[in-house]
Amino acid sequence: MTTATARIRSIHPGWILVVLDLIGLTIAGYLAFVELGGGVPVCGPVKGCETVALSEYSKIGGIPVAVFGVILSLILLTLALAWIRTDRPELLDIHYGLSLIGVIFEVYFLSLQLFVIHAVCIWCTLYGVSLILRFLVAMVIWLRRGRLSARLR
Repeated sequence: MTTATARIRSIHPGWILVVLDLIGLTIAGYLAFVELGGGVPVCGPVKGCETVALSEYSKIGGIPVAVFGVILSLILLTLALAWIRTDRPELLDIHYGLSLIGVIFEVYFLSLQLFVIHAVCIWCTLYGVSLILRFLVAMVIWLRRGRLSARLR
């Protein structure tokens, strides 16, 4: 094994989750900031963000959906950092479970955009991609670490 390969393998896999959590937090933070300020996200040449942001589905109980994305991303980031620090497998389990719940909500919100609102917000979609990647990375780590077999015992 080369030195570079050994160095890469020595990096805790939680750092991949941290990077993805930070990307998701940045996207959700932008959306929340804009929407809480009464504006709509800028989509550039791609149209649809305004339509989605102004739809009745952009808020839950009067709170922009993006705020929930910020909260979820902060929780996932905290879990990833705590897992790196302590190597407690339960923290990975929780990260995996919460990211799965996030993916389920993302499928719901994307379905609303496509079939009800008839517009797609690129920022919302990018956040969804970050959630799906977080789930997939956590799942691969979870399976490689034998967490499934630990749960079945």
